[in-house]
Amino acid sequence: MATPSDKKEAQQQQYQALDANDKGLFDNWVRAFKTNLGIGRTPAEKQQASARHQFEKDKSDCERCEKTRDHLLKNSPIILFMTEHLKDSGYTVTKEKMPCMKCSEMRSGGYAPNGTIQLCYNQLYGKNHTETTMAHEMIHAYDQHNFNIKWLNLEHHACTEIRAASLSGDCTWFEELLRGNIGFLKHHQVCVKRRAALSLLGNPQCKSQKHAEAAVNKVFQSCFTDTRPFDEIY
Repeated sequence: MATPSDKKEAQQQQYQALDANDKGLFDNWVRAFKTNLGIGRTPAEKQQASARHQFEKDKSDCERCEKTRDHLLKNSPIILFMTEHLKDSGYTVTKEKMPCMKCSEMRSGGYAPNGTIQLCYNQLYGKNHTETTMAHEMIHAYDQHNFNIKWLNLEHHACTEIRAASLSGDCTWFEELLRGNIGFLKHHQVCVKRRAALSLLGNPQCKSQKHAEAAVNKVFQSCFTDTRPFDEIY
């Protein structure tokens, strides 16, 4: 029976028998294999490789987000509809006002009172999700420019969150299924209330989950039935 040293010697002989070109290919394969597994690298080198990998992933995700955003701005019926009505409201939609960025919070997008619509490329999982997120934030922009939203007023904030969740497609049966929420009895209204209350938790004036739910319930009926600028729920 061959010993480990015999096997190693046989392997070395096979390697030496290779021509220069085959040796080069084999050496490159070994280096690539070790690099992928992190073999022979110092902790600092591993950290650098991890950072480089994350950078490349972020770059790829951001570029995909920007490509999807640009496509939707030109082709999505709901995005084109909201773009037109925002223009009539004094807000011009541009891709520069809708940057793709990395977000640390568990959210897919956001609207800032200065008119910036944020798209979280590390939280968006496809074209439909990006479209829903864009529409959701554009409804906030519409409300800001038509109803003078005071964001630190919980009832104001609750109202625009109710409208955005209801009208953007955020609470369709399919979106709820993806979240693991399956229901048939008034599932749309239930989803809208839950999503609106969840958004209110980020408001510095909101003290608790119960506080958020109370604000949502207080304005729900009037805000849920207000479908402007749509004729009905999208």
